[in-house]
Amino acid sequence: MKFENVLEEVNGFGRFQLRTIALLVIPRVTLPFHFLLNNFITVIPPHHCDISSLDDGGLFRNLSLEERLTVSIPVQQDGTPHSCQMFAEPQYHLLFNSSNITDLLAVPCQNGWVYDNTTFKSTLATQWDLVCDKRRMNRAMATVFFMGVMAGAALFGYLSDRFGRKRMLLVSYVATILFSFASAFSYDFAVFAAMRFFTGLGISGISIISLVLCVEWVDIKHRSTVSVLMSLDWSAGVTLLSALAYFVNDWRYLTAAASSPLFLAIISWRWIPESARWLISNGKVNSAHFYLGLCAKVNRREECMDDLKPEVLSKVILVENQSRKYSYLDLVRTPRMRRLALLTGIVWFGVTCAYYGISLNVAGFSANIYLTQFIYGVVEIPAKAFVYFSVDKIGRRLNQAAFLFLAGLCIFCNMFIPQERGNYRTAVEAVGKMFAEAAFTTVFLYTTELYPTVMRQNGMGFCSFMARVGVSVSPMILILEELWVPLPSIIFVLVAFTGGLSATFLPETKNVRLPETIEDVEHFRTQSNSTSDEVPSL
Repeated sequence: MKFENVLEEVNGFGRFQLRTIALLVIPRVTLPFHFLLNNFITVIPPHHCDISSLDDGGLFRNLSLEERLTVSIPVQQDGTPHSCQMFAEPQYHLLFNSSNITDLLAVPCQNGWVYDNTTFKSTLATQWDLVCDKRRMNRAMATVFFMGVMAGAALFGYLSDRFGRKRMLLVSYVATILFSFASAFSYDFAVFAAMRFFTGLGISGISIISLVLCVEWVDIKHRSTVSVLMSLDWSAGVTLLSALAYFVNDWRYLTAAASSPLFLAIISWRWIPESARWLISNGKVNSAHFYLGLCAKVNRREECMDDLKPEVLSKVILVENQSRKYSYLDLVRTPRMRRLALLTGIVWFGVTCAYYGISLNVAGFSANIYLTQFIYGVVEIPAKAFVYFSVDKIGRRLNQAAFLFLAGLCIFCNMFIPQERGNYRTAVEAVGKMFAEAAFTTVFLYTTELYPTVMRQNGMGFCSFMARVGVSVSPMILILEELWVPLPSIIFVLVAFTGGLSATFLPETKNVRLPETIEDVEHFRTQSNSTSDEVPSL
């Protein structure tokens, strides 16, 4: 008897599974709140030098604000006041003749900046003057956060395979809340950066544990359904973020609000079940029997538990050594696991680079930033609907490769649309975002099906680590536009195509049972006409 047979007995997609998914909706909605928070808290509003130091108490004081700016701040080529320079002293003659200002002495801002707070009451840029020479630090904050996510993926991937999914999920809830609120009330930039790093570390656990926990509780034919349903939480969060940021336009309150739903998540955590697969593979058959009995009761299959005694469950997942503790080293100790880790790592890197290369650049288009964020959330819904039908029709592998190629193609096409065609650029990027999200939805499901139970969280942790490497470098890649405007797009296109090509070398997992042990991956092979008794193999 295999674990899939056990799930069929207790109903692998009943009220128990739906309840588990519902309990994880609240924490998962907070994921895009934090992952895309930098789009709003690091915005650099229109600004100019503080010219109060030029007030000589005479004519300057009698001028209107517009006239003061005219005599104090040089004009850029596009006719707008310079953001980072001012005249060393008022140039009153510019009130009558502003045609020649090339010989006038301009100096960097001497007394700080004045910001336009019409749209944003407060951002990191206005809080710590991260403008002009320091403007790159805004991009760097996204990298700091995602480095925390990267570290958290490795940490929680290992710990949840070692100590269980449920326990580590609670740890991630608490860590995210503590560090998020600590960052919201930081009054030192270095402290804020450190707290954002640890916030990323904590929320990474929510991301990788919640999906694996749900997938391990459902039967074969509903795995894709569950994966798509849970990914809708992300799309809902992306859409809600635009509304939340619109009404909460102070970066401190917005940062705190992003984690507030987790208080409800902590309250509901007690009703989340531990993974019975994990419990059995770690020799905890009595606990597994308890949760399977709970599942059978909620799904109204209590009579089946008469045949599912603990001694029967102990033979469901045969592990060579139940006392053995698996680690990331097991990803590279055997040839097929090594090849699997290499290919999935490349695919995840490509998916995240394509997705966040678009998502972190909402301010780079002419449309309103809130509207763009809303559009980016809405276009993900048809992408997920397509994934829902396509992964079971044409398989995981072809979907993964095709979505990555199409996302890269959209980024490539956008390179040739002029900047002044802002609406067209936003439309093409939105389509690219749709394909990138479809690739993201597929890769979560695909990866959980490829790795064995004893290494599933380690595998997801490794893949999430590689993904966060991609996310961390994405803001740095965007900075390369200062060297050559098309360079970031070229890099994102190449990375997306490489990820798509790597996906074609992975095995198909449609309609196959989840591998339980490393031996399953190493010794079993699947053919194109896979059945539920086979496992994916390289």
